[in-house]
Amino acid sequence: MTIETKLAFDQEYVQSFSNEMGEPAWLTELRVNALENLDALPMPKPDKTKIDKWNFTQFEKHLVKSDDFASLDELPADVKALVDTEAAEQNLYIQRNNRPSYLSVTQELKDKGVIFVDIFTAAREHGELLKKYFMTDAVKVDEHRLTALHAALMNGGAFLYVPKNVEVTEPIQAVYVHDDTEANVFNHVIVVADDNSSVTYVENYISTVETAGSQFNIISEVIANGNAKVTYGAVDTLAKGVTTYVNRRGVAGRDAKIEWALGLMNDGNTISENVTNLMGDGSHGDTKTVVVGRGEQIQNFTTSVVHFGKNSEGYILKHGVMKDQATSIFNGIGKIEHGASKSNAEQESRVLMLSEKARGDANPILLIDEDDVTAGHAASVGRVDPVQLYYLMSRGIPQKEAERLVIHGFLAPVVNELPIEGVKKQLVEVIERKVK
Repeated sequence: MTIETKLAFDQEYVQSFSNEMGEPAWLTELRVNALENLDALPMPKPDKTKIDKWNFTQFEKHLVKSDDFASLDELPADVKALVDTEAAEQNLYIQRNNRPSYLSVTQELKDKGVIFVDIFTAAREHGELLKKYFMTDAVKVDEHRLTALHAALMNGGAFLYVPKNVEVTEPIQAVYVHDDTEANVFNHVIVVADDNSSVTYVENYISTVETAGSQFNIISEVIANGNAKVTYGAVDTLAKGVTTYVNRRGVAGRDAKIEWALGLMNDGNTISENVTNLMGDGSHGDTKTVVVGRGEQIQNFTTSVVHFGKNSEGYILKHGVMKDQATSIFNGIGKIEHGASKSNAEQESRVLMLSEKARGDANPILLIDEDDVTAGHAASVGRVDPVQLYYLMSRGIPQKEAERLVIHGFLAPVVNELPIEGVKKQLVEVIERKVK
């Protein structure tokens, strides 16, 4: 049985929008076909989380009109704190709701052939290169209804391409600002590191307004070709009323490495998928995730590392804190396919609950189809250790401050391992606000 998705946008609208944005014919066709086949596809089914009553499709505006930020001095204070406003040169993209609003790329990177543009400019000026990676290997259009909806209505995002043998030493940053209560965001981000190249990409999703019904449908595709390295950092802080589906997925070639450093701090209901496919021999995937849930929000976090190549290494480390009446599911999946001999899959998920009504569920899963491998997992769910609180309070520390110190200590093993200092600093500040 299929349920029809009633959208305010039809195929004529999608085609007109694509033409208006100057997109190549292949992308227009992809959009129209995705919308046409929408109702034939199922909704995703995140484990132990019912999303049938979540609103992913009912909204009236596909685009909102937002002004550009003429300079970094015009940024809201919360956004300004995320960027280096004093830097003479930097690689920074800022999107305001659905509008590319600010872009700075150093001449050094341009001279090396690095491409860093908004997704619409990529479609117009680098169409054939974009076509090679857009929803072809990492995420497929027809995986389920939300991926098809995303393909049809994509209205933001960025494209980063690093050519062969180019090492980008400074982080490249994107900030996606949500400051309009009527804005709905379908962001698509593609990061490609060609053979023997390396890059660090950091993104921030930040709401500066409380909202009552916005939808975010985010897909990121990371491609690390032979012997390349991509470090992908993200801090998500979308507001309470935002319903979010986020799918960050990577494909690693021979001897390639993808590292994820994720701070998932949204205040609204969220489904998060993070998958790393280790396709090449000797490939490496490492995912570190920190989560804080509060209020009555419901969240589902599924992290997977799938081994296809021999001698591949996959690591998952997740720590989460739940307070108030928040509910979260933490699924960690290490899968070793047949033929991926001498691979190693390791994972750890731990959840700390701060109140009687908070709920956390950690599910470590190992799926092994090969004999000559190494694999292991650890998981725990529990409340604040009263012995730790007593120890701190016996030394004159008030209870609230003692709880705060215990929380930071619980999250520190993950936060301290994050490879990007800027992400680490932002996470600490967000955690501090959320656990007060």
